[in-house]
Amino acid sequence: MSRFLVRRVAFYAVTAWIAITLNFLLPRLMPGDPAEALISQMSARMPLTPEQAASIRQMFGGSQLPLWEQYGDYLADLARLDFGVSTSFYPSPVSEIVGGAIWWTVILVGLTTVLAFVIGTALGIVAGARPGSRLDSLLTPISTFLGSLPFFWVALLAVLVFGSELQWLPNGGGWDPDIPIGFTPEFVASAVEYAILPAATILIVSFSGWLFGMRNMMITTASEDYVLLATAKGLSPRRVMFSYAARNAILPSVAGFATAIGAVVGGSLLAEIVFAYPGVGHLMYKAVSMLDYPLMQALFLVISLSVLAANFVADSVYGLLDPRAREVR
Repeated sequence: MSRFLVRRVAFYAVTAWIAITLNFLLPRLMPGDPAEALISQMSARMPLTPEQAASIRQMFGGSQLPLWEQYGDYLADLARLDFGVSTSFYPSPVSEIVGGAIWWTVILVGLTTVLAFVIGTALGIVAGARPGSRLDSLLTPISTFLGSLPFFWVALLAVLVFGSELQWLPNGGGWDPDIPIGFTPEFVASAVEYAILPAATILIVSFSGWLFGMRNMMITTASEDYVLLATAKGLSPRRVMFSYAARNAILPSVAGFATAIGAVVGGSLLAEIVFAYPGVGHLMYKAVSMLDYPLMQALFLVISLSVLAANFVADSVYGLLDPRAREVR
């Protein structure tokens, strides 16, 4: 297992280094002088201070230093979590702005993604254990329909029905602006209330895919010889379902969890924009709208590294569950 983890760490470390390097090179390999082009474009919309212009030149290759020296400075800045100064929130550092938004997304996306996986997998085990039953006939078409819906459409529908028409929940935002920010019961209750609609949107669209995949794998696994042998030995149906069939049927779902993280993150960012939820997705929308390129560059890197980290965790868990994945070919 240790050799497997070392290989995984090395692979994801190289992948993270490639993402970091591309984030450095792409603005600097653009034709012409991207820094001056961005300064001219932004100056047409709002006047820039010399400090803002200097920040753009530093982040996007306006420096006259050789490229390898710029790369060294870039890595040193990243080690200090220094992404420059935001042009739209000047003079706030980009790291402070991203740090204030990322925890909202981590809590919302992390909890809802795990809940969607657990709920969908559990319902898929129950439905797949008795194919053709009334529960299976009800859950399968519903999961197929919900899984085909786009995140933003469900989010807009939730805002229209539960926010505007019924007025059961807030339309958007992260908390009641009349409540001071702090770890108090009032603020936590307000944050939970504002998170219900975006969290429900992600759950509704995400859990159905896990349900459908787990149900099909349970049906396939239930006909395997070792499951039939366990049934013939007189083991209880519950033990056969969970200890034999579900334990092996869940492996493809764990593997699929890693590949689905990117899609879930992308959909959740759209949901944040619709609900004006104060996370990374809404911050990205603001950065694009206001042409805040230092903030956009930092957000792209943070999202890429976050998806890589989540994939690494899912990949490692799969290696723990299935010893065959640790074999060196």
